Amino acid sequence: FDTICNATSMRQQEARELSRRNDVMVVIGGRHSSNTAKLFDVCRENCGRTYLIETASELENLSFENCDNIGVVAGASTPAGIIKEVIKTMSENLQPVEEQAEVKETVQKSFDEMTDEEAFEASLSGLTGDQKVCGTVIAVNPTEITVDIGRGVTGYVTADEYSQDPDAKLTEEVKAGDKLNLIIMKINDQEGTALLSKRRYDAIAGWDNIVAAKDSGEIVTGVVRDIIKGGVVAYSNNIRVFIPASQATASRGEPLEDLKGKEVSFRIIEIGRGHRAVGSIRSVLKEQRKAAEDKIWENIAVGDRFTGVVKSLTSYGAFVDIGGVDGMVHISELSWQRIKNPSEVVLVGDTVEVYVKALDTEKRKISLGYKKPEDNPWVIFENNYKVGDTVKVTIVSMTTYGAFARIIPGIDGLIHISQIANKHVAKPQDELTAGQEVEAKIIAIDLDKKRVSLSIRALLEPEVTEEEQADVKAADEVVYESSDETNE
Repeated sequence: FDTICNATSMRQQEARELSRRNDVMVVIGGRHSSNTAKLFDVCRENCGRTYLIETASELENLSFENCDNIGVVAGASTPAGIIKEVIKTMSENLQPVEEQAEVKETVQKSFDEMTDEEAFEASLSGLTGDQKVCGTVIAVNPTEITVDIGRGVTGYVTADEYSQDPDAKLTEEVKAGDKLNLIIMKINDQEGTALLSKRRYDAIAGWDNIVAAKDSGEIVTGVVRDIIKGGVVAYSNNIRVFIPASQATASRGEPLEDLKGKEVSFRIIEIGRGHRAVGSIRSVLKEQRKAAEDKIWENIAVGDRFTGVVKSLTSYGAFVDIGGVDGMVHISELSWQRIKNPSEVVLVGDTVEVYVKALDTEKRKISLGYKKPEDNPWVIFENNYKVGDTVKVTIVSMTTYGAFARIIPGIDGLIHISQIANKHVAKPQDELTAGQEVEAKIIAIDLDKKRVSLSIRALLEPEVTEEEQADVKAADEVVYESSDETNE
Protein backbone atom coordinates (compact mmCIF):
# COMPACT_ATOMS: atom_id res chain seq x y z
CA PHE A 1 0.00 0.00 0.00
CA ASP A 2 1.10 3.60 -0.68
CA THR A 3 0.77 5.20 2.74
CA ILE A 4 2.84 8.34 2.09
CA CYS A 5 1.11 11.50 3.29
CA ASN A 6 -0.11 13.75 0.49
CA ALA A 7 1.66 16.77 2.00
CA THR A 8 4.96 14.80 2.18
CA SER A 9 4.49 13.80 -1.43
CA MET A 10 4.05 17.44 -2.39
CA ARG A 11 7.21 18.39 -0.48
CA GLN A 12 9.19 15.81 -2.42
CA GLN A 13 7.75 17.03 -5.71
CA GLU A 14 8.73 20.60 -4.83
CA ALA A 15 12.26 19.43 -3.96
CA ARG A 16 12.47 17.67 -7.33
CA GLU A 17 11.40 20.85 -9.16
CA LEU A 18 13.81 22.98 -7.13
CA SER A 19 16.78 20.69 -7.73
CA ARG A 20 16.32 21.03 -11.48
CA ARG A 21 16.71 24.80 -11.33
CA ASN A 22 19.70 25.15 -8.98
CA ASP A 23 23.46 24.48 -9.18
CA VAL A 24 23.69 23.33 -5.55
CA MET A 25 21.06 21.85 -3.22
CA VAL A 26 21.27 21.87 0.58
CA VAL A 27 18.98 19.42 2.41
CA ILE A 28 18.52 20.13 6.13
CA GLY A 29 17.46 17.34 8.46
CA GLY A 30 18.47 14.34 10.54
CA ARG A 31 20.52 11.68 8.77
CA HIS A 32 18.36 9.00 10.35
CA SER A 33 15.08 10.56 9.17
CA SER A 34 13.49 8.59 6.33
CA ASN A 35 11.72 11.72 5.11
CA THR A 36 14.99 13.72 4.95
CA ALA A 37 16.80 10.83 3.29
CA LYS A 38 14.13 10.65 0.60
CA LEU A 39 14.44 14.40 -0.03
CA PHE A 40 18.22 14.00 -0.39
CA ASP A 41 17.78 11.19 -2.94
CA VAL A 42 15.17 13.15 -4.91
CA CYS A 43 17.42 16.21 -5.13
CA ARG A 44 20.56 14.23 -6.02
CA GLU A 45 18.77 12.72 -9.02
CA ASN A 46 18.74 16.17 -10.69
CA CYS A 47 21.57 17.99 -8.94
CA GLY A 48 24.88 16.27 -8.44
CA ARG A 49 26.07 18.81 -5.89
CA THR A 50 23.49 17.95 -3.24
CA TYR A 51 24.54 18.15 0.42
CA LEU A 52 22.81 16.80 3.53
CA ILE A 53 23.50 18.67 6.77
CA GLU A 54 22.03 18.55 10.25
CA THR A 55 23.28 21.92 11.57
CA ALA A 56 24.67 25.21 10.26
CA SER A 57 28.16 24.31 11.51
CA GLU A 58 28.50 21.78 8.66
CA LEU A 59 28.25 24.53 6.03
CA GLU A 60 31.94 25.43 6.40
CA ASN A 61 32.86 22.04 4.97
CA LEU A 62 30.79 22.54 1.82
CA SER A 63 31.90 24.09 -1.46
CA PHE A 64 29.73 26.67 -3.18
CA GLU A 65 32.22 27.78 -5.81
CA ASN A 66 31.13 28.38 -9.38
CA CYS A 67 27.42 28.36 -8.62
CA ASP A 68 24.82 31.03 -9.28
CA ASN A 69 21.80 29.49 -7.57
CA ILE A 70 21.49 27.47 -4.37
CA GLY A 71 18.32 25.67 -3.31
CA VAL A 72 17.45 24.81 0.29
CA VAL A 73 14.91 22.22 1.45
CA ALA A 74 14.23 20.73 4.89
CA GLY A 75 12.56 17.65 6.27
CA ALA A 76 9.10 18.11 7.78
CA SER A 77 10.39 17.32 11.25
CA THR A 78 13.43 19.64 11.08
CA PRO A 79 13.18 22.28 13.87
CA ALA A 80 12.52 25.79 12.58
CA GLY A 81 15.44 27.14 14.65
CA ILE A 82 17.94 25.00 12.78
CA ILE A 83 16.52 26.04 9.41
CA LYS A 84 16.74 29.68 10.44
CA GLU A 85 20.35 29.33 11.57
CA VAL A 86 21.35 27.66 8.28
CA ILE A 87 19.72 30.41 6.21
CA LYS A 88 21.37 33.06 8.35
CA THR A 89 24.83 31.54 7.99
CA MET A 90 24.45 31.14 4.24
CA SER A 91 23.20 34.70 3.86
CA GLU A 92 26.23 36.03 5.72
CA ASN A 93 28.90 33.87 4.08
CA LEU A 94 27.69 33.82 0.47
CA GLN A 95 27.04 37.56 0.07
CA PRO A 96 29.58 39.27 -2.24
CA VAL A 97 32.31 41.01 -0.23
CA GLU A 98 31.39 44.50 -1.42
CA GLU A 99 27.77 43.99 -0.27
CA GLN A 100 28.38 42.23 3.05
CA ALA A 101 28.72 45.44 5.07
CA GLU A 102 25.43 46.73 3.67
CA VAL A 103 23.53 43.50 4.28
CA LYS A 104 25.04 42.55 7.63
CA GLU A 105 22.79 44.82 9.66
CA THR A 106 19.66 43.62 7.87
CA VAL A 107 20.56 39.95 8.28
CA GLN A 108 21.48 40.47 11.91
CA LYS A 109 18.10 42.04 12.56
CA SER A 110 16.31 39.38 10.57
CA PHE A 111 17.67 36.42 12.48
CA ASP A 112 19.21 37.49 15.78
CA GLU A 113 16.96 40.27 16.99
CA MET A 114 13.68 39.73 15.19
CA THR A 115 10.47 39.61 17.16
CA ASP A 116 7.98 36.77 17.04
CA GLU A 117 5.96 38.73 14.49
CA GLU A 118 9.04 39.06 12.24
CA ALA A 119 10.43 35.56 12.73
CA PHE A 120 8.44 33.87 10.01
CA GLU A 121 8.88 36.63 7.41
CA ALA A 122 12.39 35.53 6.43
CA SER A 123 11.06 32.13 5.36
CA LEU A 124 8.03 33.33 3.40
CA SER A 125 9.88 33.41 0.08
CA GLY A 126 10.49 29.65 0.40
CA LEU A 127 6.80 28.83 0.59
CA THR A 128 4.96 27.88 -2.59
CA GLY A 129 1.36 27.79 -3.64
CA ASP A 130 1.30 23.99 -3.20
CA GLN A 131 1.75 24.42 0.54
CA LYS A 132 -1.41 26.48 0.86
CA VAL A 133 -4.54 24.67 1.93
CA CYS A 134 -8.13 25.51 2.74
CA GLY A 135 -9.37 23.75 5.86
CA THR A 136 -12.67 23.33 7.64
CA VAL A 137 -12.73 24.01 11.37
CA ILE A 138 -13.66 20.92 13.37
CA ALA A 139 -13.20 22.21 16.90
CA VAL A 140 -11.98 25.32 18.72
CA ASN A 141 -10.61 25.90 22.20
CA PRO A 142 -8.84 28.96 23.68
CA THR A 143 -5.37 27.77 22.62
CA GLU A 144 -5.88 25.73 19.45
CA ILE A 145 -8.03 25.20 16.36
CA THR A 146 -8.51 21.70 14.92
CA VAL A 147 -8.91 21.69 11.14
CA ASP A 148 -9.72 19.10 8.48
CA ILE A 149 -7.58 19.94 5.44
CA GLY A 150 -9.15 17.21 3.31
CA ARG A 151 -5.96 15.20 2.71
CA GLY A 152 -6.38 12.50 5.31
CA VAL A 153 -4.54 14.77 7.70
CA THR A 154 -5.85 16.53 10.77
CA GLY A 155 -4.34 19.98 11.15
CA TYR A 156 -3.81 22.15 14.20
CA VAL A 157 -3.52 25.93 14.36
CA THR A 158 -2.14 27.26 17.63
CA ALA A 159 -3.12 30.69 18.95
CA ASP A 160 0.34 32.01 18.02
CA GLU A 161 -0.09 30.85 14.43
CA TYR A 162 -3.65 32.10 14.11
CA SER A 163 -3.02 35.84 14.20
CA GLN A 164 -0.37 38.49 14.83
CA ASP A 165 -2.76 40.05 17.33
CA PRO A 166 -1.74 38.69 20.76
CA ASP A 167 -5.19 39.55 22.10
CA ALA A 168 -7.09 37.53 19.49
CA LYS A 169 -9.75 35.28 21.06
CA LEU A 170 -10.01 32.01 19.13
CA THR A 171 -13.36 31.00 20.59
CA GLU A 172 -14.87 34.38 19.69
CA GLU A 173 -13.47 34.68 16.17
CA VAL A 174 -13.71 31.10 14.93
CA LYS A 175 -16.43 28.45 15.10
CA ALA A 176 -16.87 24.90 13.80
CA GLY A 177 -17.61 24.83 10.09
CA ASP A 178 -15.61 27.98 9.26
CA LYS A 179 -13.27 27.83 6.28
CA LEU A 180 -9.67 28.96 6.87
CA ASN A 181 -6.88 29.56 4.38
CA LEU A 182 -3.72 28.08 5.86
CA ILE A 183 -0.05 27.25 5.29
CA ILE A 184 1.36 23.78 6.08
CA MET A 185 4.29 24.30 8.44
CA LYS A 186 5.13 20.77 9.53
CA ILE A 187 3.89 17.25 8.80
CA ASN A 188 4.00 14.25 11.15
CA ASP A 189 3.91 11.33 8.72
CA GLN A 190 3.41 8.65 11.35
CA GLU A 191 0.52 10.35 13.16
CA GLY A 192 -1.08 11.89 10.08
CA THR A 193 -1.18 15.38 11.62
CA ALA A 194 -0.02 18.78 10.44
CA LEU A 195 0.95 22.03 12.10
CA LEU A 196 -0.77 24.84 10.22
CA SER A 197 -0.53 28.62 10.19
CA LYS A 198 -3.16 31.14 9.29
CA ARG A 199 -1.03 34.19 10.03
CA ARG A 200 1.64 32.99 7.58
CA TYR A 201 -0.93 32.55 4.88
CA ASP A 202 -2.23 36.06 5.59
CA ALA A 203 1.33 37.36 5.48
CA ILE A 204 1.94 35.86 2.04
CA ALA A 205 -1.25 37.42 0.72
CA GLY A 206 -0.35 40.64 2.49
CA TRP A 207 3.10 40.69 0.95
CA ASP A 208 1.61 40.38 -2.53
CA ASN A 209 -0.52 43.42 -1.73
CA ILE A 210 2.51 45.33 -0.43
CA VAL A 211 4.49 44.60 -3.59
CA ALA A 212 1.54 45.63 -5.74
CA ALA A 213 1.22 48.86 -3.75
CA LYS A 214 4.92 49.60 -4.37
CA ASP A 215 4.49 49.11 -8.10
CA SER A 216 1.30 51.18 -8.37
CA GLY A 217 2.10 53.88 -5.80
CA GLU A 218 -1.15 53.07 -4.03
CA ILE A 219 -1.63 54.41 -0.50
CA VAL A 220 -1.90 51.70 2.15
CA THR A 221 -2.90 51.91 5.80
CA GLY A 222 -1.43 50.30 8.87
CA VAL A 223 -1.10 50.61 12.61
CA VAL A 224 2.12 51.81 14.23
CA ARG A 225 3.13 49.14 16.74
CA ASP A 226 6.63 50.18 17.80
CA ILE A 227 8.92 53.18 18.03
CA ILE A 228 12.48 52.01 17.33
CA LYS A 229 15.85 53.60 16.72
CA GLY A 230 15.68 55.46 13.46
CA GLY A 231 11.93 55.33 12.90
CA VAL A 232 8.69 53.46 13.54
CA VAL A 233 7.28 50.04 12.67
CA ALA A 234 3.79 49.72 11.20
CA TYR A 235 1.87 46.60 10.22
CA SER A 236 -0.19 46.57 7.04
CA ASN A 237 -1.78 43.50 5.49
CA ASN A 238 -0.01 41.49 8.22
CA ILE A 239 3.36 42.73 6.93
CA ARG A 240 5.93 44.62 8.95
CA VAL A 241 6.80 47.95 7.32
CA PHE A 242 9.68 50.11 8.55
CA ILE A 243 9.12 53.85 8.28
CA PRO A 244 12.30 55.95 8.79
CA ALA A 245 12.05 58.96 11.10
CA SER A 246 12.66 61.25 8.12
CA GLN A 247 9.55 59.79 6.45
CA ALA A 248 7.32 59.39 9.52
CA THR A 249 6.12 62.98 10.02
CA ALA A 250 5.26 66.01 7.92
CA SER A 251 8.45 67.78 8.96
CA ARG A 252 11.67 66.76 10.65
CA GLY A 253 11.89 67.05 14.42
CA GLU A 254 8.29 66.15 15.20
CA PRO A 255 7.95 63.57 18.02
CA LEU A 256 7.46 59.98 16.86
CA GLU A 257 5.89 58.84 20.13
CA ASP A 258 2.56 60.40 19.16
CA LEU A 259 2.23 57.86 16.32
CA LYS A 260 2.27 54.71 18.44
CA GLY A 261 -1.02 52.85 18.32
CA LYS A 262 -2.44 55.08 15.59
CA GLU A 263 -3.62 54.05 12.14
CA VAL A 264 -1.55 55.83 9.51
CA SER A 265 -1.54 56.08 5.72
CA PHE A 266 1.70 55.64 3.80
CA ARG A 267 3.27 54.59 0.53
CA ILE A 268 5.69 51.72 0.02
CA ILE A 269 8.88 53.33 -1.28
CA GLU A 270 11.26 50.38 -1.17
CA ILE A 271 11.19 46.58 -1.23
CA GLY A 272 14.27 44.83 0.16
CA ARG A 273 15.62 41.34 0.61
CA GLY A 274 13.87 38.97 2.97
CA HIS A 275 10.45 40.55 2.59
CA ARG A 276 11.58 43.93 3.86
CA ALA A 277 9.34 46.90 3.11
CA VAL A 278 10.04 50.59 3.71
CA GLY A 279 7.22 53.12 3.80
CA SER A 280 6.70 56.87 3.82
CA ILE A 281 4.00 58.67 5.77
CA ARG A 282 5.48 62.01 4.83
CA SER A 283 4.81 61.63 1.09
CA VAL A 284 1.12 61.03 1.81
CA LEU A 285 0.90 63.96 4.24
CA LYS A 286 2.60 66.21 1.71
CA GLU A 287 0.16 65.20 -0.99
CA GLN A 288 -2.83 65.60 1.33
CA ARG A 289 -1.64 69.03 2.42
CA LYS A 290 -1.20 70.12 -1.19
CA ALA A 291 -4.75 69.00 -2.00
CA ALA A 292 -6.12 70.77 1.08
CA GLU A 293 -4.17 73.91 0.20
CA ASP A 294 -5.53 73.97 -3.36
CA LYS A 295 -9.07 73.53 -2.04
CA ILE A 296 -8.70 76.41 0.42
CA TRP A 297 -7.33 78.77 -2.24
CA GLU A 298 -10.27 77.95 -4.51
CA ASN A 299 -12.78 79.38 -2.02
CA ILE A 300 -11.01 81.57 0.53
CA ALA A 301 -12.07 85.20 0.88
CA VAL A 302 -11.34 88.15 3.14
CA GLY A 303 -13.47 87.91 6.26
CA ASP A 304 -13.63 84.10 6.29
CA ARG A 305 -13.24 82.61 9.75
CA PHE A 306 -11.22 79.50 10.58
CA THR A 307 -10.35 77.37 13.58
CA GLY A 308 -6.61 76.85 13.34
CA VAL A 309 -3.61 75.55 15.23
CA VAL A 310 -0.56 77.64 16.07
CA LYS A 311 2.38 75.99 14.25
CA SER A 312 5.25 78.35 15.07
CA LEU A 313 6.10 81.72 16.63
CA THR A 314 8.48 84.45 15.49
CA SER A 315 9.36 87.84 16.94
CA TYR A 316 6.90 89.47 14.57
CA GLY A 317 3.90 87.15 14.81
CA ALA A 318 2.39 83.66 14.85
CA PHE A 319 1.89 81.18 11.98
CA VAL A 320 -1.42 79.33 12.12
CA ASP A 321 -2.43 76.21 10.17
CA ILE A 322 -5.99 76.78 9.02
CA GLY A 323 -6.40 73.33 7.47
CA GLY A 324 -3.83 72.75 4.77
CA VAL A 325 -2.25 76.17 4.53
CA ASP A 326 -0.53 78.49 6.98
CA GLY A 327 -1.45 82.12 7.56
CA MET A 328 0.33 84.70 9.68
CA VAL A 329 -1.10 86.73 12.53
CA HIS A 330 1.08 89.82 12.94
CA ILE A 331 2.04 90.66 16.50
CA SER A 332 -0.04 93.83 16.29
CA GLU A 333 -3.09 91.68 15.51
CA LEU A 334 -2.69 89.38 18.50
CA SER A 335 -3.81 91.81 21.18
CA TRP A 336 -5.42 95.21 21.59
CA GLN A 337 -2.75 95.92 24.14
CA ARG A 338 0.89 96.39 23.32
CA ILE A 339 2.90 93.15 23.71
CA LYS A 340 6.59 92.42 23.27
CA ASN A 341 6.35 88.79 22.15
CA PRO A 342 3.57 86.64 20.60
CA SER A 343 4.07 84.06 23.37
CA GLU A 344 2.35 86.49 25.74
CA VAL A 345 -0.91 85.64 23.93
CA VAL A 346 -0.55 82.26 22.19
CA LEU A 347 1.71 79.19 22.29
CA VAL A 348 2.63 76.53 19.71
CA GLY A 349 -0.13 73.93 19.62
CA ASP A 350 -2.90 76.29 20.76
CA THR A 351 -6.24 76.06 18.95
CA VAL A 352 -7.32 79.56 17.95
CA GLU A 353 -10.15 81.31 16.15
CA VAL A 354 -8.86 83.55 13.35
CA TYR A 355 -10.24 85.44 10.35
CA VAL A 356 -8.78 86.46 7.00
CA LYS A 357 -7.64 90.10 6.92
CA ALA A 358 -5.84 90.12 3.56
CA LEU A 359 -4.85 87.76 0.70
CA ASP A 360 -1.95 87.71 -1.76
CA THR A 361 -3.02 85.15 -4.35
CA GLU A 362 0.16 85.47 -6.42
CA LYS A 363 2.52 84.76 -3.52
CA ARG A 364 -0.10 82.62 -1.79
CA LYS A 365 0.19 84.50 1.49
CA ILE A 366 -2.61 84.94 3.99
CA SER A 367 -2.76 87.63 6.66
CA LEU A 368 -4.91 86.64 9.60
CA GLY A 369 -6.59 88.56 12.38
CA TYR A 370 -6.95 87.27 15.90
CA LYS A 371 -8.17 90.05 18.16
CA LYS A 372 -11.94 90.55 18.16
CA PRO A 373 -13.57 93.93 17.43
CA GLU A 374 -15.84 93.57 20.44
CA ASP A 375 -12.75 93.33 22.64
CA ASN A 376 -11.44 96.65 21.38
CA PRO A 377 -10.88 98.67 24.57
CA TRP A 378 -12.00 101.87 22.80
CA VAL A 379 -15.33 100.23 21.96
CA ILE A 380 -15.69 99.17 25.58
CA PHE A 381 -14.72 102.66 26.78
CA GLU A 382 -17.14 104.40 24.43
CA ASN A 383 -19.99 102.17 25.59
CA ASN A 384 -19.36 102.66 29.28
CA TYR A 385 -17.83 106.11 29.87
CA LYS A 386 -18.62 109.75 29.06
CA VAL A 387 -17.36 113.26 29.81
CA GLY A 388 -18.10 114.23 33.41
CA ASP A 389 -17.77 110.69 34.83
CA THR A 390 -15.65 110.21 37.90
CA VAL A 391 -13.38 107.19 37.58
CA LYS A 392 -10.84 105.39 39.73
CA VAL A 393 -7.54 105.27 37.84
CA THR A 394 -4.01 103.96 38.39
CA ILE A 395 -0.97 106.09 37.69
CA VAL A 396 1.19 104.20 35.13
CA SER A 397 3.80 106.75 34.01
CA MET A 398 4.79 110.39 34.29
CA THR A 399 6.24 113.05 32.02
CA THR A 400 7.29 116.68 32.48
CA TYR A 401 3.83 117.82 31.43
CA GLY A 402 1.69 115.42 33.41
CA ALA A 403 0.86 111.83 34.33
CA PHE A 404 -0.77 108.96 32.44
CA ALA A 405 -3.36 106.95 34.31
CA ARG A 406 -4.92 103.55 33.37
CA ILE A 407 -8.72 103.80 33.13
CA ILE A 408 -9.33 100.28 31.79
CA PRO A 409 -6.84 97.82 30.19
CA GLY A 410 -5.76 99.37 26.91
CA ILE A 411 -6.98 102.92 27.71
CA ASP A 412 -4.75 105.47 29.42
CA GLY A 413 -5.79 109.02 30.05
CA LEU A 414 -3.59 112.13 30.55
CA ILE A 415 -3.75 114.17 33.73
CA HIS A 416 -2.13 117.44 32.69
CA ILE A 417 0.18 118.94 35.30
CA SER A 418 -2.27 121.84 35.70
CA GLN A 419 -5.01 119.32 36.60
CA ILE A 420 -3.13 117.37 39.24
CA ALA A 421 -3.92 119.67 42.18
CA ASN A 422 -5.70 122.90 43.05
CA LYS A 423 -2.37 124.56 43.56
CA HIS A 424 0.79 125.12 41.57
CA VAL A 425 2.71 121.85 40.91
CA ALA A 426 6.35 122.04 39.83
CA LYS A 427 6.51 118.41 38.63
CA PRO A 428 4.03 115.48 38.73
CA GLN A 429 6.29 113.42 41.00
CA ASP A 430 5.70 115.98 43.79
CA GLU A 431 2.07 114.83 44.04
CA LEU A 432 1.84 111.38 42.43
CA THR A 433 3.70 108.05 42.28
CA ALA A 434 3.54 105.17 39.80
CA GLY A 435 1.02 102.55 40.89
CA GLN A 436 -0.97 105.01 43.02
CA GLU A 437 -4.76 104.80 42.72
CA VAL A 438 -6.64 108.11 42.57
CA GLU A 439 -10.03 109.39 41.54
CA ALA A 440 -10.24 111.65 38.52
CA LYS A 441 -12.87 113.28 36.38
CA ILE A 442 -13.13 112.73 32.62
CA ILE A 443 -13.01 116.25 31.17
CA ALA A 444 -12.51 115.46 27.46
CA ILE A 445 -12.72 112.51 25.01
CA ASP A 446 -11.36 112.45 21.43
CA LEU A 447 -12.25 109.08 19.90
CA ASP A 448 -10.70 109.91 16.53
CA LYS A 449 -7.32 110.67 18.04
CA LYS A 450 -7.78 108.06 20.79
CA ARG A 451 -7.22 110.57 23.61
CA VAL A 452 -8.80 111.01 27.03
CA SER A 453 -8.16 113.97 29.35
CA LEU A 454 -8.51 113.56 33.12
CA SER A 455 -8.55 115.96 36.04
CA ILE A 456 -7.96 115.42 39.73
CA ARG A 457 -8.27 119.16 40.38
CA ALA A 458 -11.88 119.17 39.19
CA LEU A 459 -12.81 117.00 42.15
CA LEU A 460 -11.00 119.13 44.76
CA GLU A 461 -12.34 122.13 46.73
CA PRO A 462 -10.76 125.42 45.53
CA GLU A 463 -7.77 126.27 47.71
CA VAL A 464 -8.10 129.58 49.75
CA THR A 465 -5.11 131.90 49.37
CA GLU A 466 -3.50 133.79 52.33
CA GLU A 467 -4.93 137.06 51.04
CA GLU A 468 -8.39 135.55 50.81
CA GLN A 469 -7.98 134.11 54.31
CA ALA A 470 -7.04 137.63 55.62
CA ASP A 471 -10.09 139.14 53.98
CA VAL A 472 -12.29 136.48 55.53
CA LYS A 473 -10.74 137.12 58.95
CA ALA A 474 -11.26 140.90 58.63
CA ALA A 475 -14.84 140.35 57.59
CA ASP A 476 -15.39 138.15 60.60
CA GLU A 477 -14.02 140.85 62.90
CA VAL A 478 -16.36 143.43 61.36
CA VAL A 479 -19.26 141.10 61.90
CA TYR A 480 -18.23 140.45 65.48
CA GLU A 481 -17.77 144.23 66.21
CA SER A 482 -21.12 145.06 64.70
CA SER A 483 -22.68 142.46 66.85
CA ASP A 484 -21.13 143.90 70.02
CA GLU A 485 -22.39 147.41 69.24
CA THR A 486 -25.86 146.09 68.74
CA ASN A 487 -25.75 144.39 72.12
CA GLU A 488 -24.81 147.63 73.84
